[in-house]
Amino acid sequence: MNALAITVGVATCARPESLARCLRALEAQTVAPAEVVVVDQAPTEDARAAAGAAGLGGVRYLEQARLGLSASRNLALSSARGSVLAVTDDDCAPDPDWLAEVGAALAREPRPGAVTGPILPLGDPPPGSFPVSLRESDVAVDHSGRMQPWGVGSGANFTASVVLLRCCGGWDERLGAGSGGQAAEDADLIYRLLLGGHTVRYEPAAVMRHEWQTRERRLATRWSYGYGIGAMCGLWLARRNAHALQLLAGYARLHVRPVAGALRHRDRGRLAEHGRALASPVPGVLHGLRASRKPSLSTPLGPP
Repeated sequence: MNALAITVGVATCARPESLARCLRALEAQTVAPAEVVVVDQAPTEDARAAAGAAGLGGVRYLEQARLGLSASRNLALSSARGSVLAVTDDDCAPDPDWLAEVGAALAREPRPGAVTGPILPLGDPPPGSFPVSLRESDVAVDHSGRMQPWGVGSGANFTASVVLLRCCGGWDERLGAGSGGQAAEDADLIYRLLLGGHTVRYEPAAVMRHEWQTRERRLATRWSYGYGIGAMCGLWLARRNAHALQLLAGYARLHVRPVAGALRHRDRGRLAEHGRALASPVPGVLHGLRASRKPSLSTPLGPP
């Protein structure tokens, strides 16, 4: 394989139709992936059929117990045969030039440790649906140093070299959907890369699309992501990383003003969203402190 042979890892769980759509989008790439590794934590015949029917060379369908999103990512990482791993989820679909733009961003000097990109809505909104997990900036940025990692990128549109990811231990399985930490496995990995002196490049041309969700799902993600941020910070506080307190304060500031505005205008919907995001890091921190006593597959890069 050449230096930028890209393995695409797709995490899926009980959504065979969404998986089939994601695989069709990977078929349509202007630069084909070297291979696609599908990790399914709720295997079905429909999902197996979708993977088998994909018009892609080198699709591997791996079944895994329900261990959470980080475990799914780590299985894709340990199984990858390419030199680069790009990850996404079954409820996402990349634009046709996604892999081409990711490869170009990785190869452009100064070479980054990882690449992220926009996450935009997928298609027209069904009635009563809402966007989630959006990243809409069209400005290219090279991120480095200590900063708020959730401002750098999201796990559904993330690419890095296999060697680098294996060296840093991959995704922390105490974090992420399906784990006790609920979310923020992506923020934690990006934070470790930044602490290790690596640049994370945001490439606006590398576009991923995310399907619309119900109002209930949007509210649930507001809670779970804040809880995950808290859990991540709790894990770092247990490592005596005082900067985690600044991360918590920064996350809270994102939601204090919207909560105040919602109260002033009696906007119950906005209050529900940002109120959940503001309240959830506190129990998350407590969970992270407890979870710090358990081992993780990931290893921090650089000094705390």
